[in-house]
Amino acid sequence: MTAAKKPDTRIINRGRGHSYMLDGEKVPGVTTILNAGVPKPQLVGWAARTTAEFVIDRIVRRGDPHGAPTFIADDLIDELRAMNAAATKPRRFSGDFPRGDLAWVLAGVPYADRDAAANRGTEVHRLAELLAHGEEVDVPDELEGHVAAYVAFLDEWSPSDAIVERVVVNRRWHYMGKLDLIATVGGERVLLDVKTSRSAPYPDVALQLAGYRHAETMLTVDGLAEEPMPEVDWAGVVWVRADGYDVYRFDTSDRTFRAFLYAKQVGDWIAWADPRDRDAESPVKSDALPAPKGSTS
Repeated sequence: MTAAKKPDTRIINRGRGHSYMLDGEKVPGVTTILNAGVPKPQLVGWAARTTAEFVIDRIVRRGDPHGAPTFIADDLIDELRAMNAAATKPRRFSGDFPRGDLAWVLAGVPYADRDAAANRGTEVHRLAELLAHGEEVDVPDELEGHVAAYVAFLDEWSPSDAIVERVVVNRRWHYMGKLDLIATVGGERVLLDVKTSRSAPYPDVALQLAGYRHAETMLTVDGLAEEPMPEVDWAGVVWVRADGYDVYRFDTSDRTFRAFLYAKQVGDWIAWADPRDRDAESPVKSDALPAPKGSTS
């Protein structure tokens, strides 16, 4: 039997990640656009702090209580090995960590932390939906608080007629994305993104929501066709934590959507200009230039 032809417009799941095809051509997703085109200075401190905390939490203090303490890092090395083995593209090495490989794996700690947070959000959403429908589930200890908070949101806000985790498409501006939830809340149709981050949502989440809201179509549940993007009254974030939740409303007007498109332009230019991309035409139009004649420098 001949396998059914895959649709030209679809999401392609790749392990823990995914990509998008629009009419047979690869296009960026909403979050990829924002990662490439929006400055995030707060992430510099976050990345350094995350790596430092990872190391400090895993070193073991031993030694004579009356003498100078010593520090060993067996637990640290073991966890770095496990983290490397679980990576999408693990580093190959033999024996003990060479210095360069150790630095390479440590540099990936913030990204592992980010991916763990994203996976936590997906799992919290899934478990809470099952509980809300009266099903019995085993909730991991580390997620009990988050799941209880999300169930409280479902109980108190009573979202109905939900559209969950659908892929959206914008052909005019050449992008796709995957939203969390569209539902009716208090008589209004609302687009919501569920966040389980440690800190409250940053303002640039408005750009993400605007990218979803201004899509033209969304894929059907089976992914084989498209239907019009539903109109919504407003868009916001459900920030779910172990100690509760909060709901924030964000501006997703045409003004914010224009800013999203500007971010896409910046990211597109960076991808075009990156000299590491051999297929890109670099904006640098020559080799390094000599000093002008007559220069005294």
